Amino acid sequence: MQAKTSTLVRCGWARSELSIEYHDKEWGVPAHDDCTLFEFLVLEGAQAGLSWETILKKRANYRAALDNFDLARIANYDGRRLNSLLQNPGIIRNRLKLASTVQNAKGFLKVQKEFGSFDEYVWQFVGGKPRQNDWRSLKQIPTSTPQSDVMSRDLKKRGFNFVGSTICYAFMQAVGMVNDHLLSCFRRQQIG
Repeated sequence: MQAKTSTLVRCGWARSELSIEYHDKEWGVPAHDDCTLFEFLVLEGAQAGLSWETILKKRANYRAALDNFDLARIANYDGRRLNSLLQNPGIIRNRLKLASTVQNAKGFLKVQKEFGSFDEYVWQFVGGKPRQNDWRSLKQIPTSTPQSDVMSRDLKKRGFNFVGSTICYAFMQAVGMVNDHLLSCFRRQQIG
């Protein structure tokens, strides 16, 4: 199913103004900036069990609450800071998800130290370049792949949380490690 705005054909999940903007400008665009990669890792983990639309609506609040995704600061958040975040109605107030944000920031810093950047580390799971898929309908798009399975296992081994294979695949889609725009979508060729 595709969504249309004027003459543009989009992936069918992009229906609201917010999701259309995200689809048209960000989703599937290869990202190599570590701060951006961390932001999406956090947001995809926060989305677990919720709609992506919910996360998009709260994205600016996450940026404000989490010091614009400053890794060093987040890695040093203590119990008092976590309790403060749990009182913030602008973000998902789930203790496990927020604690994983701190844990993942620590893991992210370790990966940066080991590989030089998180970008170098994470893109290895797709051989360093975006995988181009040929989906005709949303029903064909998988929720996980062998690559997201391997990525998930490796992140968990490194102490990351909220990084199951489905979350990893959504992350891979968001940051352009895979191009899952439908064949009929106008963005497919633009970013492919």
